[in-house]
Amino acid sequence: MASTPVQHWNLGIGPITCHAWNKDRTQVAVSAAGNEIFIFEWKNGEWVNMFTLSEHDLPVTGLDWGAKTNRIVSCSQDKNAFVWTFDKGHWKPELVLVRFDRAATCVRWSPFENKFAVGSGAKLVSVCYYEKENNWWVAKQIKKPIRSTVNCIDWHPNNILLAVGSCDFKTRVYSAYVKEVDEKPSPNPWGSKMPFGQLMTEHAVGGWVHRVAFSPSGCRLAYVSHDSTISLVDAGNDNSVVHTLRTVHLPFTSVEWITENSLVAAGHDCSPILFVVTGNDLKEVCKLDIPASNKTSNISSALQMFKNIDRNAASEKVDIHLKTLHQNRITQILPHSGAPSKVLKFTTCGTDGLIALWDLKNHPGLSS
Repeated sequence: MASTPVQHWNLGIGPITCHAWNKDRTQVAVSAAGNEIFIFEWKNGEWVNMFTLSEHDLPVTGLDWGAKTNRIVSCSQDKNAFVWTFDKGHWKPELVLVRFDRAATCVRWSPFENKFAVGSGAKLVSVCYYEKENNWWVAKQIKKPIRSTVNCIDWHPNNILLAVGSCDFKTRVYSAYVKEVDEKPSPNPWGSKMPFGQLMTEHAVGGWVHRVAFSPSGCRLAYVSHDSTISLVDAGNDNSVVHTLRTVHLPFTSVEWITENSLVAAGHDCSPILFVVTGNDLKEVCKLDIPASNKTSNISSALQMFKNIDRNAASEKVDIHLKTLHQNRITQILPHSGAPSKVLKFTTCGTDGLIALWDLKNHPGLSS
């Protein structure tokens, strides 16, 4: 791949809703606005479409690619989820009994990849695992007290706890312990008793929760919501206390931890923004897309342009292109290179059809 500071590719499939990388990052699964999943492979300096998976009937809403098992899990507005296994040169789908009567909205493999969780518009989460006796995937459901569509989920590193964000303005942490596949969990900062579906903690926020993310240690939980805030809960200190930073930006749709003390958020502002944790508070460091000097000059030139129009009563040609790499909303952030405790590169995808690779190596704003 090229050595430019920010690599980016337009795959030519239209607005991208979600993407997922294989283990060695030579392949990427991508969903556009339709019901198909495209699998691209890096060949001779470009992305080549190798497979098109068309089992879903309605737009695909979630993708995740297991690094350990090399299996893809997908979910869709058609209320279904599939587990895809690569066998003899083809991707073979296996239907999962998620038991939804509304659209599936998000899906994530657990860290051990022995189960996965699927959120839905039916106000519930299905935790799915493989039942060897009957040779199929079955689900246990988490329902109460969710009162609206589940927008996002994330697994704790211990493979047991599950964070859930929803449209009822709440972020919750549940136990997703499944005795059929999990070892008995040990106490952790989020709680000690963890039967399946146990609500460990619940926090209110001022808007729909778009993304939840556990830190590499699992002691911290970050989430972003539609009120342009980013919030932090630190279970190591007190998991009932929320530290919220209200920003001047448009709402974020995604957030990912880069180290235990730093994270990146992005969304409708079309640029990733770096935040750090100082003490128990969140602090905004910078936009990763626009240098501060360029930002200032852009504002000055825009003001001067409008002054000229007002003074001369004449129209001037206006550049409608954004000053950011992404020209529309960023829909997802994914770690690309490095360890969970120190991500060196991450990727973003957006409704402008781009996938961008961002390099954080030696970034001055990063806190280890």
